[in-house]
Amino acid sequence: MIAKPSITPADVAWITSETVNGFRDHVNPGFLEYRKATSVEHAEAAIEWEDAGPNVYRDVAGKEYIDCLGGFGIFNVGHRHPKVVKAVTDQLKRQALHSQDLLDPLRAMLAKALAMLAPGNLDFAFFCNSGTEAVEAALKLARAYDPKKPTIVAATKGFHGKSFGSLSVSAKGEFRMPFGPMLPNVEHVPFNDLEELRTEMHKLRMVGEEAGAVVLEPIQGEGGVNLPDDDYLPGVRALCDEYGALLVLDEVQTGMGRTGKMFCCEHYGVTPDLMCLAKAFGGGVMPAGAVIGTRAVFSRLFSNPFLHTTTFGGNPLACAAALATINVLIEERLPQRAAVIGKRMIEGLRRAALGHHEIVHDIRGMGLLIALEFANNEMGFELGKHMLKRGVLVSGTLVNARTVRIEPPLTITEEQTDYVCKALAESLDAMSSKAVTV
Repeated sequence: MIAKPSITPADVAWITSETVNGFRDHVNPGFLEYRKATSVEHAEAAIEWEDAGPNVYRDVAGKEYIDCLGGFGIFNVGHRHPKVVKAVTDQLKRQALHSQDLLDPLRAMLAKALAMLAPGNLDFAFFCNSGTEAVEAALKLARAYDPKKPTIVAATKGFHGKSFGSLSVSAKGEFRMPFGPMLPNVEHVPFNDLEELRTEMHKLRMVGEEAGAVVLEPIQGEGGVNLPDDDYLPGVRALCDEYGALLVLDEVQTGMGRTGKMFCCEHYGVTPDLMCLAKAFGGGVMPAGAVIGTRAVFSRLFSNPFLHTTTFGGNPLACAAALATINVLIEERLPQRAAVIGKRMIEGLRRAALGHHEIVHDIRGMGLLIALEFANNEMGFELGKHMLKRGVLVSGTLVNARTVRIEPPLTITEEQTDYVCKALAESLDAMSSKAVTV
């Protein structure tokens, strides 16, 4: 079926039925409820089949949708960018996975490229497969750096993944409570509040449980695209220096050009001690993640490089994809493009929402990481359905369900941007009319 250049109506019916039944009986029926695709008759729009250009996907029935979700941020260079696909295909013809014992050249080359690309002296890299794994590696590196400072401070509304370590520094109770207790010596303070952070770090010092690291997203993605004040991250950096703690920035969603610079921390002139990358790092073609850091922090692994390892992390296919992605971002000036198109989109979305303040409470963002905040969860989900009908895919965030994100590929065109804004205006008009009718 995958090998077919096109599929027939009979194929569509079979794929749809198999997908719905498979999710219901063998994956998780909750996904069907979430997408309101509990029956075959209502499922076609929820079943994606192929890419239809760099910024569009096509469902199994052939309808096309502008992608304003971007796989939660993985398609920064667009869907199936030819240079990334070629790099992976060429490497697949040569070697797919490495031996695990010999030295693999692409890992060395990618680590050097990141050292050249990253701010400050983040000269060493550990490669993995996801953002969660990158955060796990960063937490272990932070603990190993100074075992006498065991406490890690994170922020409320933060999201860093769902394995035990990453979930421990995440902040949504609904995700944490079924699996408690979490890792010990993890504390949370409000995001964008320097005084609360200072108080927490002082308290920890007073009781002999000093903070060894502060873990933050420079802009909280799943928390609702929460932007900090301009002085917040520089202030956090200063507090970390004052108290001898590492600054760990989770740029899994904000990195690789998403906010208008290659890394979001560059907007604020801040260099962390460790930085986590994933999502768009693999170019939307391969799962790939990394944690990059200073020699001082990584030196704890030098005497025994097997203290923290991974079977598939840094594999040749992922490294080829990441190297190609970096080249595309630079050659096509996609971070700069995200800043320009992002400004156009935010202004257009705000114009579209005029007169609908009872539905949309706020529109905010940086670059092409944008959020629409609604009066309640139900309105946000209703908007998603209206936008889907108009050929635009959007989705909520995991931590703040009232917030719908707009996170398209950085390659989205001006015409597509304007259409998304038009679809928002039409969707809000339809929602207002329904409310008046009711």
